[in-house]
Amino acid sequence: MPIDFSVKDHIATMVLNRPEAMNSLDKEMREQIYICWERMRNDEDIHVVVITGAGDKAFCTGSDLKNSPPPPESFAELYFGKNNPGTMTHGFGSDRPIICAVNGYAVGGGMELALACDICIAVKGAKFGLTEAKIGSVPGSGGVQRLPRTVGKSDAMLMLLTGEMVDADEAMRMGFVSKVVEKEDLMSTAYSIARKIADNAPLAVRAIKRSVIQGLDMPLPLALEMDKQVYGLLRNSEDRLEGRQAFKEKRKPVYRGK
Repeated sequence: MPIDFSVKDHIATMVLNRPEAMNSLDKEMREQIYICWERMRNDEDIHVVVITGAGDKAFCTGSDLKNSPPPPESFAELYFGKNNPGTMTHGFGSDRPIICAVNGYAVGGGMELALACDICIAVKGAKFGLTEAKIGSVPGSGGVQRLPRTVGKSDAMLMLLTGEMVDADEAMRMGFVSKVVEKEDLMSTAYSIARKIADNAPLAVRAIKRSVIQGLDMPLPLALEMDKQVYGLLRNSEDRLEGRQAFKEKRKPVYRGK
């Protein structure tokens, strides 16, 4: 299978598994990605997701240009058709936090996938790039819009217009990588963060993520008003009462997502 997907202790692991092709995206992998997005949204056992690539060379190098011929349908048919799945990150909008563990090259669609995640951890020597301008194209899965929202206009324009790649340290300086670690520490670091998130109250975690994502597109006064409403919705939840009681009793809380 081009993607391995598993769940253990409320942590889902999604592995892009075409290391012989630098985990590039062919038709089968894209179809599997849409299935994974659907499960991430609907499986109540999943509290947090870790996405990585198989092998030690690449996280994902975008579309498999050798095995991705243009579709026979017109663009209008694909865009407006009832079975249109959208771009690779279409339907990615889960309230579950998503951690990207970048184990090598994250280029084109691979970097767009990393940008769509909430937290990005990278190994030393990882490379990031939106190189589509070099082959007469544009990033088609959100990179043009997400990159400037993440790193600011000047750094985004530098990457997008030149098509040049940056290393993990530069990516961290720009702000779309949170940590740079040794290869042997990548997954343990990602799982350590995932465990901390999964141990928190799931409704609170989802509410925080949704508030951040929605608030980014709001004027600040409206976003602050939304925060009050979200706080009120959670105030009398079973999990919030359990959290306060556990703190009082100096024990670990038992959250049930209620």
